[in-house]
Amino acid sequence: SSGSSGSSGPTLSHSHATQYTFVWQSLKLWCKVQRSMHKLWVCADDDLLSTSTSYHLYNTGQGLNRVQSCPKVGRVMRSLLSQTQSEAGTGWVGLSVVHLGDRDVPNALVFIDKYTQIPRFLNPIVSFIQGLPELCQDPIMEAYVRTQFGSMQKLKMAVLCDYFKHGFDGSGDDGGSCIDGRLTSSWNWTSKIAKKPYYHAFMLSGFQGFDGDFK
Repeated sequence: SSGSSGSSGPTLSHSHATQYTFVWQSLKLWCKVQRSMHKLWVCADDDLLSTSTSYHLYNTGQGLNRVQSCPKVGRVMRSLLSQTQSEAGTGWVGLSVVHLGDRDVPNALVFIDKYTQIPRFLNPIVSFIQGLPELCQDPIMEAYVRTQFGSMQKLKMAVLCDYFKHGFDGSGDDGGSCIDGRLTSSWNWTSKIAKKPYYHAFMLSGFQGFDGDFK
C-alpha cells in the first residue's frame, strides 16, 4: 500500500511481500474471532454487567459513549492474537494493540458490533468471486467480462488485488495497522466500491450492498 497524504487516507507503506503477510495475518485473526464469537458474546455481557468495573460517559469524538474496561473480552482477544502470531511462522506485521475501553472501542458492546461486521463485507466479495464461473456461462455476460477486463480470471484478480491493497492500507478515521484499524480500513474500502471499475460487474452478479439484503 502507499504512503499517507491525509489523516483519513492510506497510512501504511508496505512492500508487496509484507502486505501479503499483513493481509494473511489479519484474515487469519478474523477467522479465529468469528469461530470464538459465542465466547466473546458471553464475555462481553459479563464485562458490561460487571459490578467491579465502573463506566464513565465520555465524548469519544463519535458522540457520548459509555467507556468501560473489558477485561474478559480482552483476555480472549489476546489469546486469539497470540495463537495467530504463533501460527504465522513469521514476524507479526503491524501493531498488536487491541483497542478496548478507550475512545476507539469504548466498551464490549461496541467491540462485538465491530467484529460481527466482518461477514457483512467479506461474504459479498466471496460470493462474487465464487459466482463468476456461473455468471460467465451467459454469453452476454461472458462477452462483457472479456471486453472490459480481458478474462474472468483477470476480473477476479482485479477485485482481490484491489481489496487486499486498499482494504488493508490503514485508511479511514482511526485506521492504521492496529487490530481495530484493520477493520476500519476494510469498511472504508466498502464505502468506495461504487467508484471501482468492476462495480457494474458486482451489480450484474446480484450484489445488493455490504449492509445486507433488506428487501
